[in-house]
Amino acid sequence: MRARHKFLVLRLLPILLLSVAAGFWFAEVQEGGPWVVRNLVPLAVLVILSFLTLHKGAGHWTGAGMRMPLGTLGFAIPALGLAAYLHYAYAINLNDMFGDAEFPDRVFRFLPAYTLVAGGIGFAIGWIVGRNV
Repeated sequence: MRARHKFLVLRLLPILLLSVAAGFWFAEVQEGGPWVVRNLVPLAVLVILSFLTLHKGAGHWTGAGMRMPLGTLGFAIPALGLAAYLHYAYAINLNDMFGDAEFPDRVFRFLPAYTLVAGGIGFAIGWIVGRNV
């Protein structure tokens, strides 16, 4: 295995493990509902962005400049933060947020769209900041 690929795999492994763990937790919170796969899309986008960043940087996060690493981080923070927060709030019924709702699990129907848009905005901001660094 070439050194480039070794570093790429080693540096991608934490992102992959975090995404898999979050995916299992999302599926558990949603109790296997109809929108589980849809809610895994932002996690898959994060893994793909991380892979592209590491590939472009020859196995290093900042090997090709700061645009992609900051863009990837800009995507991860709002996308995963929003998804994790809403899953946590649903799991414990935070402040009776879902108590009176007729169909409380429908929050997960459009959550991937919201998280991808928020992540896209974060990616754009990170990309612009990385360009100017």
